[in-house]
Amino acid sequence: MSTAQSALTAQMLQWIASGNHSYGEVLDVWKTSCPRLSVWEDACIDGLVDCASGQSGVVYLTDKGRRFMTEHARC
Repeated sequence: MSTAQSALTAQMLQWIASGNHSYGEVLDVWKTSCPRLSVWEDACIDGLVDCASGQSGVVYLTDKGRRFMTEHARC
């Protein structure tokens, strides 16, 4: 993962951790159709996030996602 991609992923994870965001809200904010900038899709594939079922299900960080966020936090 590139440094820019890691920074965007950490930013998204921090945003998710900051409150109760629904799956639909996360997609509105972070989903992209650009194959070169797939922060949300990559986080799902990498097991950094999970969510309750349905559009209104709350998205949350997995243990792996919390570790990633901590390791890539800005100083």
